[in-house]
Amino acid sequence: MNTFLPPNKDEYAAYFDKYLSQVINQNISDLITSQIEDLNTLISSKPEGWDSVPYQSGKWTPKEVIGHVIDTERIMTFRALCFARGEKSALPGFDQDPYVLNARFGHVPIEILMEDFEAQRKALRTLIRTLPESSLDNVGTASGNPITPRALFWIIPGHFIHHLNILKERY
Repeated sequence: MNTFLPPNKDEYAAYFDKYLSQVINQNISDLITSQIEDLNTLISSKPEGWDSVPYQSGKWTPKEVIGHVIDTERIMTFRALCFARGEKSALPGFDQDPYVLNARFGHVPIEILMEDFEAQRKALRTLIRTLPESSLDNVGTASGNPITPRALFWIIPGHFIHHLNILKERY
């Protein structure tokens, strides 16, 4: 797997600092792998049915949070692939709420969501392993902001930590 340094501040929009601050001084390869077990450990520690109840009215259920993480990782991985390959067209943003609503994650067994998360992480690891190191510096535009594949790959585990902490603290 490519091992690479975290992105510089000019490689992403300031909005992503909250995710990148979660992964400072860590090994991205280890994070991508260990977070699968982190999520499995959390889920196995919870009582049956916990995954279908939001912590307050109007909030997502744990299954919806996990589904959102999977969708976001797919989108970020797609963006990274496009920019690593030299895509010059701007890519659109996405509104997470309709994605979660339309996905109907509440009807998906947690075991299937976990299989999906693990499969996404395996695909992410394989993609990173096959990319030329120089392609990580390519700059593309997503959601109206410049971003590099390097930044996207680091945002993914930071975004996961953000949501894992919410699952631990509020559910």
